[in-house]
Amino acid sequence: MKMRSVGIIGTGKYVPERVLTNADLEKMVDTNDEWIVSRTGIRERHIAAPEQATSDLAYEAAVRALKSAGMTADQLELIIVATITPDTSFPSTACILQDKLGAKHAAAFDLSAACSGFVYSMATANGFIQTGMYKNALIIGADTLSRITDYTDRNTCVLFGDGAGAVIVGEVPEGRGFLSFDLGAEGAGGDLLKLAAGGSRLPASEATVEGKQHYIYMNGREVFKFAVRVMGTATEEVLRKAGKTKEDIDLFVPHQANIRIIQSAMQRLDLPEERCVINVDKYANTSAASIPLALVEAAEEGRIKEGDTVLLVGFGGGLTWGASVLVW
Repeated sequence: MKMRSVGIIGTGKYVPERVLTNADLEKMVDTNDEWIVSRTGIRERHIAAPEQATSDLAYEAAVRALKSAGMTADQLELIIVATITPDTSFPSTACILQDKLGAKHAAAFDLSAACSGFVYSMATANGFIQTGMYKNALIIGADTLSRITDYTDRNTCVLFGDGAGAVIVGEVPEGRGFLSFDLGAEGAGGDLLKLAAGGSRLPASEATVEGKQHYIYMNGREVFKFAVRVMGTATEEVLRKAGKTKEDIDLFVPHQANIRIIQSAMQRLDLPEERCVINVDKYANTSAASIPLALVEAAEEGRIKEGDTVLLVGFGGGLTWGASVLVW
């Protein structure tokens, strides 16, 4: 059976209106703009309104992606929401979104791979569409990390923001679309980046709340070392699988966690800044929304032309990583 070529046929993004700047954070914790910018590259981040949940952010991005693809919601066959901050443990955020959109013919589920979740979701949808099980899929990376960020912890509260990025994937002409994926995990490092409580291991209790175990915990030094390593190895592996070299990359779209990690990856690939998407200064780390926000923004700004080779790569809690090469 000949496999179909699958690619991106529509894009959309959404960030909440409220902006939290480094100057705002200076009033909340012992930090300053120079320290944050020099170590992370972040200048501001968007924060969801009290009444907004992850599905609300996802909905706004989805509506834009459907319009971009020239599709209606009832044409959708599959919805995957990559998130670590679902509205509820169940029903899934994808099911909530399916109802909001009126996508009554679509199967729907959430995928949890932290900041790698969007690439994992695209790989999953690619398999479904290649084999003919579905004709199209709505893939959304959406997170409201402000809900699980401890704004008294100066080491983590400067790093995270909220947002959503969406793509519609479907059949594309031969030679276009996804060429390769590289997904991986290093579960032994799970304790380096986690949300300890709220699951079956540590159900919510007075003790878990008092112990601040419902907030993100991160061993920054070790996660940084992991990130620098896997961003390089995953990039090399996904290029090898695609039969491409680093010279073939027209646009590099890395996970927007830290400017130093991005710069390290650019140096390894010998890529000039104009071939890399960097928006960590505006949005901070938005977890699963990070790569699609960067990709969609680049598309909207006209930085991606038809036929361009685009490389996406990210890492996240799990520990996980995911990379993809596609022809636009």
